[in-house]
Amino acid sequence: MTEEEIIQMAPGLMQALAPEETEDTGGRPRRRKQDDPMMGLRKWVPKTRLGQMVMAGKILTYEQALATGLPIREVEIVDALIPNLEDDVIKVNMVQRMTDSGRRVRFNVMACVGNRDGYVGLGMAKAKEVAAAIRKAIIAAKLNLISVQRGNGSWESSAGPGTSIPFKTHGRSASTRVTLMPAAKGKGLVIGETGKRVLDLAGVSDVLSRTKGQTRTTINYAGATFNALQNMNTTRVSNEVKERLFINKGRILE
Repeated sequence: MTEEEIIQMAPGLMQALAPEETEDTGGRPRRRKQDDPMMGLRKWVPKTRLGQMVMAGKILTYEQALATGLPIREVEIVDALIPNLEDDVIKVNMVQRMTDSGRRVRFNVMACVGNRDGYVGLGMAKAKEVAAAIRKAIIAAKLNLISVQRGNGSWESSAGPGTSIPFKTHGRSASTRVTLMPAAKGKGLVIGETGKRVLDLAGVSDVLSRTKGQTRTTINYAGATFNALQNMNTTRVSNEVKERLFINKGRILE
């Protein structure tokens, strides 16, 4: 490839196709991670129209992919446009079912992914083995990626961009209800441990919260927190309010 062709590529593809740095391991071959996204991008053959546009260099950011209105059905698209996504396994449940042939054991996994800068996804999957269930849950979370609105909506904060949310939002999952409220800079994440893991990957560092229902149910707690972030995107906000609350959706592009 020429230098011009390499420049017109998604950041994840540039990392995948970059020459690897060899390390001296004493003559012993270094084991690779079996589910390395970079390895998947090197072997990726796009099957959808959006994937072909990303591979051709016509789409270079996740924001441009969302603007096309085309569905994201290949996980490699997310890995190419937002590389180095961090993942966190929220919950692993063992599900047993009695059949004629005996007891059938399966695993139910919830995983969360995010770039700690305005994008977060939550997904669930089932499989016969834990490793396969985790892999499928991470893929489901990447395909369920949403942009997060962040801003300075607390009356305690001074003027300027904030690290909280712009206004109060509600989320629900089964019997669990979560209300997120803006907080001043430095307040921290005043929420349960499960909600902290979701908001931390979303890039929100200051928030107040109020919960109701069975918050000990980890899956519902994480789902309600994610649903609250989703509901912020459905609220119509005028340009004047956006400027006053310093609302930014998705990544903070410099």
